[in-house]
Amino acid sequence: MTDPRRIQRISVTRLIQRIDSQTPGDLAGDTVPTGFPSLDRLLGGGLRQRDLVVLGGDVGSGKSALALSIAIRSASLGTPVVFFSGEMDEDRIFERAMAIEGRTQIDQIRSATLSDQTRSAMGAVALRLQELPLHIHPIVGRQFDEALASAWQHHPKMIVVDYLQLLPAPSGKLTQEEDNASALRALKALALDRQIVCLLVAQLPNLEKDRADPRPTLDDFGALGSVKQHADIVLGLYREEMYNPGGGVEGAAELIVAKNRNGPTGFVDLYFYHQWMRFEDMLDPDK
Repeated sequence: MTDPRRIQRISVTRLIQRIDSQTPGDLAGDTVPTGFPSLDRLLGGGLRQRDLVVLGGDVGSGKSALALSIAIRSASLGTPVVFFSGEMDEDRIFERAMAIEGRTQIDQIRSATLSDQTRSAMGAVALRLQELPLHIHPIVGRQFDEALASAWQHHPKMIVVDYLQLLPAPSGKLTQEEDNASALRALKALALDRQIVCLLVAQLPNLEKDRADPRPTLDDFGALGSVKQHADIVLGLYREEMYNPGGGVEGAAELIVAKNRNGPTGFVDLYFYHQWMRFEDMLDPDK
């Protein structure tokens, strides 16, 4: 029989050895940067393996585009990432990725109405995306384990699931909320077992758009409170122009850290280029 005290001593010893081996400013080996500097600073360097991270926002806020941007940026920093989509196939996802990274409208890519200069730039973007450790898989029409099984051949440090309400539940329940709660618990267990970051996109079924402050809260995620209970980090995306047209800065977005099990909460300022479906860090914009 395994001695629990021995396991505890081994864990403590391993932690001390890791701390002693780090130089000041180094990130822990289980840190996965998002590629958005302000968010990474708030989160102590980025996301952490074994964590369930839930990103929610209103319909049309750009949450899927932000999740894809995080996947691309993290992969660009060397993190193996698998992106699961319940809405689009691989071709559509890469089309959106090219628009984001190439700062080009998707309609121009679809209709091939690109200038020679833009076409050349998009070719370079496509080549760079092909070289990234980023893999895309669909989840539609599959069971829970089958839908996610394709990830493990890539040995990812992060999986991104877009989105909760389209993810098949591990076992059939009576209601959508019960299915969602079951999927959340299973994803948290998966993050622990596989030692990965699991970034899950979610809708906000309980969001009341006409309330005084429509910024996302933990209760807006529904799922019988499972997001509030099981997620390690909860991110809420808010764009004021959606609720107060002309009353705020067009494109301004807040990414609210509504829950952080191992650190501070707060928010970071992003800017959303709607025509490209691209988010940038307002305090540390891309060059």
